[in-house]
Amino acid sequence: MKAATHPIQRPHDARLLQIDEHGRLQHHARSALPDLLRRGDLLVANDAATLPASLHGQHGRSGTAIEVRLAGRPTLAVDAVRDFSAVVFGPGDHRQRTEERPPPPPLEPGDVLLLGPLRAHVRRLLGHPRLIALRFEGVPDTIWAGIARHGRPVQYAYLAQPLALWDSWTRIAALPVAFEPPSAGFLLDWALLDALRAAGIGFATLTHAAGLSSTGDAALDERLPLDEPYRIPPATVAAIERTRSAGGRIVALGTTVTRALEHAAEQGALEHPAEQGAPAHATGSGALQPGEGLATNRLSRHTPLRIVDGLVSGAHEPGSSHHALLGAFTDGATLARMDAALHTAGYRGHEYGDSVLLWRVGRRSQCTVSQTGLSHTS
Repeated sequence: MKAATHPIQRPHDARLLQIDEHGRLQHHARSALPDLLRRGDLLVANDAATLPASLHGQHGRSGTAIEVRLAGRPTLAVDAVRDFSAVVFGPGDHRQRTEERPPPPPLEPGDVLLLGPLRAHVRRLLGHPRLIALRFEGVPDTIWAGIARHGRPVQYAYLAQPLALWDSWTRIAALPVAFEPPSAGFLLDWALLDALRAAGIGFATLTHAAGLSSTGDAALDERLPLDEPYRIPPATVAAIERTRSAGGRIVALGTTVTRALEHAAEQGALEHPAEQGAPAHATGSGALQPGEGLATNRLSRHTPLRIVDGLVSGAHEPGSSHHALLGAFTDGATLARMDAALHTAGYRGHEYGDSVLLWRVGRRSQCTVSQTGLSHTS
C-alpha cells in the first residue's frame, strides 16, 4: 500500500476492494459502490464537519513553541467548547513525520498555553506527558472564533501541501465537531447519492466527533481511539429498524459510524437486559435509542457486532486502531489476505486513498466472484 499524497477526495481512478462474508476478495472502481449493495440496504454516514484542530503557539512558562492538537470533548453541545483533551507537540509542523516530532516542554497543571488569539490552561495530565485536559478562557463565541481564525486542519507528513479546511469536509458536512475528517465519506457526491436512491438503497446520517488517528507516540497510540461524543437522530434509528424489519443490511460508511452505532446498541442492551438474549444483529424494541452518547468502546476481533453488517472504510495500516476495528467483521487470516491484496495492487492508504468494503461473517452479500475467489471489476 502507498500513501495518497494529494488531497483529492474523489479521484477518477479510486478503487474499492470488497471482502465478502466468506473472505473472498473482489476489486472494483470505488464508484461502483451502489452496485455492490442491494435494494433495501441502508448506508449510514457521519455528517460531522472537521474542526481546524491544530493550534500553534507557545508554552507560557517556558516560551517554547508548541502545537496543540485538539483530540476530544465530552459533548457535542455547541456552547460546551471550553474543555478539550489535546495532544501537545514541541516545535515543528506537519512536514515532519509525527513520530519524529519533539515532545513539548514538561507540562504541569496551571500552565498557560498561548495559542494565537486564544489562551488556555492545562487542567491536568491524562496519564501521559503529552496528553492533557485543557480549558480555554473566554465565552463560547470568542473560542469558536479563535479556533476558526487561528486553527489549521490536523495534517501528516505524507501530504506536502498545507490543507485548506474545505479539503477535510465531506459533501454532507454539518456540525463542525470532528478533529480529523470522517474520511470514508469523501467518496460521497451528489451523483452517488442519486444512484443510491435510484437503486432503492436508503441513506441516513449520524454525527460523531472523529478523533486523532495518530499521535506519533507508541504508548499514546495504544490508547486510541479516545472517548468520542456522538449523536444519533431519531430518523436514523427509525431507518435502521425499518431496514432490519425488511431484511436489509446496515452498512456503515466509516469506522466512526460503526463505533457510534455499536456503542449505542451496547448501551441499549445494558439498559434493556431482557433483550440481551436476542441475536447479536438484532436491535430489539428500544435497544437502539436516539440521542447523544460518549463512545468509550474499542472494537476488535473480540467484539460482537449488534447493528452493522458491512463497513466501507479507508485502506488502513495494520497496527492502527482503525485496522483493529476490522477484526470485528472477519478473521485475522482474511485480514492478512486483504492487506496483502491492497499492497500487491498498489492501493492508496490514508484519508485521501482508496477504500474497502468489508462484510461481516454470517450475513449474506450479493457479490459475484470467480472460482478462485478474486476477480476484477471496473
